[in-house]
This record gives sequence, structure tokens and C-alpha cells, in this order.
Amino acid sequence: MKNSNLKGPKFKDNLKSYFSRVASETPPFFKKLRLIGLVLAAAGTVLIAAPVSLPAGVIAFGGYMLVAGTVATAMSQAAIVEDSEEK
Repeated sequence: MKNSNLKGPKFKDNLKSYFSRVASETPPFFKKLRLIGLVLAAAGTVLIAAPVSLPAGVIAFGGYMLVAGTVATAMSQAAIVEDSEEK
């Protein structure tokens, strides 16, 4: 991997930008969506890691719940409140 994009300053700036977005204020709708995502991810994990034998469809559904909850949580965490002063 000679020409890796991970070594340049542009990648580091994008990573700093993402972490500053995550640390800023999140709108109320996305706070609720983040909570729903966490609940979906937890329920999916319970279905996947259940100590009893479950049908394959239930386990597959648990995997889909886990992925959907994780994506919803990650995307809603990166949403930020825009300043209305610029309008």
C-alpha cells in the first residue's frame, strides 16, 4: 500500500471534523432516534446471544436489528444543531 489515503493530512482533518461534530450539541429528534437505535441494538444482541435454541429466522432478524440500531445510533450522534443567526 504505497499510496494510502490514511497517511495524508486530509484524512486527519476529516477525522478531527467528525470528532468535533460528535462532541457538539445534538438536536432533540436525533437524541430520541439515538435512544431508539440503542434499544434496537440491545434487543438484536439479546436475540443473537440467547442461550436457548431459536429458529434461524429469529436470529437473522436479530442481526438486522443489531445493524439497524448501530447505524441509527452512529448517524444520529453526528447530527448537529445549526445556528439560526445566519438566516
